[in-house]
Amino acid sequence: MLPFLLSRIAWGILIVIAILVLNFLIIHTVPGDPLQALLGDFPVPPGHAEKIRADFGLDRPLITQLGLYLANLVQGNLGFSFANRAPVLDLILMRLGPTILLMVPALIFAAIFGIMLGVAAAPRAGSFRDSALTAISLFGYSVPVFWLGQMLVIVFAINLGWLPAQGMRSMREQLVGFDAVLSTLRHLILPGFSVMIFYIAIVARVARASVIEALHQDYVFTAKAKGLSQRYILWNHVLPNAMIPVATVIGYSFGHSLTGAILVETVFAWPGIGSLFITSITNRDYPVLQGIFLLAAVSVVVINICTDILYATLDPRVRKTM
Repeated sequence: MLPFLLSRIAWGILIVIAILVLNFLIIHTVPGDPLQALLGDFPVPPGHAEKIRADFGLDRPLITQLGLYLANLVQGNLGFSFANRAPVLDLILMRLGPTILLMVPALIFAAIFGIMLGVAAAPRAGSFRDSALTAISLFGYSVPVFWLGQMLVIVFAINLGWLPAQGMRSMREQLVGFDAVLSTLRHLILPGFSVMIFYIAIVARVARASVIEALHQDYVFTAKAKGLSQRYILWNHVLPNAMIPVATVIGYSFGHSLTGAILVETVFAWPGIGSLFITSITNRDYPVLQGIFLLAAVSVVVINICTDILYATLDPRVRKTM
């Protein structure tokens, strides 16, 4: 187990480095000059633009900038934001909390409800219940997130006035203690549901297909011959053996979640990584974009390693191959 884990970590580090280099080159070769976002269209004193370019190292060759970026990264320095005039690490950490608050509960509920829907639909494949659950999951998978978010705002925030439309907390009054927590939870409902409905659909469809396949295995017929109930067979024999594909999609969803909420955060003005990503593209803020890509790459690699460990826990045959 330990050699396998070390091998996965080594490959993960190489993958992250390759992603960093590739993203650095892509970002710096995209048309546009960050100085235009910094200075705007207003006239500046002679030599001022050249001084700013030199201060941020933009006047150096691209390969030199890459070398300096990797050297600083080893020391834990993600760079300095052009537009925000602040360290990139501080900006990302400040925005990471709201994104985690939005995504993690939504993904946990999506995993639970998605598995329950898949398990409920699979034993009755082709029935009305199965068709209804399949239609619901298909709707959740196919509906555009930005459209769904706007519809939720129109119905529940504007027309009914039940929930706030945007933001993370009320800006009209200073709330503390339980009132502040309650305000945050109310702001979380609409964007959280927009995220959750998409991932529920993915998990439910994968769980349904995996459970249907497992139901036709020999051990299920053996369990039925022993007189075990359908419910017992489903939850104690079928589901554990059907969980590996489900664990894959859940792990992918968690790895994708930190930067996958861009549209949701934009629609609901949620102050997380996604909104920071959008503003950084607009401002051509290279260091912040590179920091966000680093976060996304590390998150995906770490989640994939955790998923491999989960495989070994769910299936003893995997442990024997390690």
